[in-house]
This record gives sequence, structure tokens and C-alpha cells, in this order.
Amino acid sequence: MTSVASEPPVRWSAKQWALLAVLCLALLLDGLDVTLVGVALPEIGADLGMDTAQLQWIVNGYLLGYGALLLLGGRTADLLGRRKVFLVSLAVFAIASLIGGLVDDGLLIIITRFIKGVAAAFTVPTGLSIITTTFPEGKQRNKAVALYTAFGASGFSSGLVIGGLMTSLSWRWTFLFSVPIALGALIVGIFLIPRDRPNARGRYDFLGAFTMTAGLLLLVYTVVNAPEVGWGAPRTLLSFVGVVVLLGAFVAVERTVNSPLVPLSVFRRGALRGR
Repeated sequence: MTSVASEPPVRWSAKQWALLAVLCLALLLDGLDVTLVGVALPEIGADLGMDTAQLQWIVNGYLLGYGALLLLGGRTADLLGRRKVFLVSLAVFAIASLIGGLVDDGLLIIITRFIKGVAAAFTVPTGLSIITTTFPEGKQRNKAVALYTAFGASGFSSGLVIGGLMTSLSWRWTFLFSVPIALGALIVGIFLIPRDRPNARGRYDFLGAFTMTAGLLLLVYTVVNAPEVGWGAPRTLLSFVGVVVLLGAFVAVERTVNSPLVPLSVFRRGALRGR
């Protein structure tokens, strides 16, 4: 009998490990921020005089920026370059975290949370794109993507635990906690993330970007606000109508422009449609 030779284990250089660590840390922070601040909401409300509805927008603000701009973030990395978009977004995330931990105004906290969500919407797809273009196709890339997604999932699950620990010190540490980690990842990333050139051709699809972003912003806003005003309320129903109109306009734009933000032909592929 002939024995089947086992495949050699995946071996990465120290630079590859360090690069992957930077990308994973960024994704970990993005996941953490979804749940990290939740434990601190009562303390924030008591300290700043915010009611329950206002406190909820500290969470919703992040989800609004993240959910509405995630698709646009990946396209922007193609147009401007992955390295530039990732580093700038990570810097914005760190600055917004610092400001959020220092201010004493509830509205400013909500704004910084929205900005952090926007920054995360750019770092997540850009980080994945850096992995797919840096690690060779096959076992190396599969393992890198698996580690990347595992860090993201662990961020969501550990946010409550870390948030509780930070809140025991001060609610401000739920914001400031991310600052040194993001800055460390930023500094290391400057040296490790490979330089690249924008690989998207053609003009930027401004109308498509506007209709898609506005539609997704309105969708996320409607979903997170519906439990408070009621799913059957006229305001909620009109918002959903607006979502349909905006996303319908986005599809119409993408079918006519020469350089669409999202080529609709991709949805005709069997792998996406299913069998």
C-alpha cells in the first residue's frame, strides 16, 4: 500500500505574522466596540444626565455608521489604495475613541460613536482585502482569513466582559481602552502594510455612492429606531418606503453607469445565486 503524504504545515515569516496581528487587532477593536460600551450606559446616563432614549443612540450611532458604509468602504479601498484607507481609518478610529472618552456632552459622544462606526466600516473590508492580496491563495490565505474572522467574533463576545472591567474603573475607559491598541496597530501597520496602487479603473460612481449610502443609512436608522416608535407607525412605514426608493434608484444607476460601484453582473454568478 502507498501512504498518502500529509501536506506540509503553513509556515509564515515573522513579518507575515506581525502584519496579520495588526489586521486582527483592528478587527478585534471593531467587534469590541459594538458591545463594549453597553455595560457603561447607566454610568454615562447618571454622569451626563442622559435619558434611556439618548443612551440607546450611543450604541445605535456606531451601528448606523458601520452598517451603512460597509459596502462603500470596500470600494473606496479599491479606488484610493488599501494601505492608505486602512491606516487613515484606523487613525480616525483612535482619535474618535480619545475624544469620546474625554468629552462631557452626550451629543458629542454619539457623534464620536458614529465616526468610529464609519471608520470600522472602512477597516473591516480593507483589512480582508489586504489579507487576500498579501497571502498566497490556498492554505496560507485560508488560515489567515480564519484567524481574521475569529478575532472579529471574539471581539463581539468579549466586549461585555471587557466593558464591565473598564466600567469598574470609569465609563470613560470603555472609550479610552481602544486608543493605545489602535495607535500601536497604526504605528506597526505603517511599516508592515505593503504599499499598493489603486486598482479600480474609471470614474467614481458618485450618484451610486450617494443613493446606496443614503438608502443604507435610512435602513439602519429605521430598524434601530422602530422598536421605540413602533414598527407599524407611519414614520417607520414612510422610512421603509424611502429605503425602497433609494435602493431602487441605486440599482437603476448601477445598470447605466460605465464604472458602477457594485457591478450587478456579480449577482448572476452561480456561486452567489445558489444551486
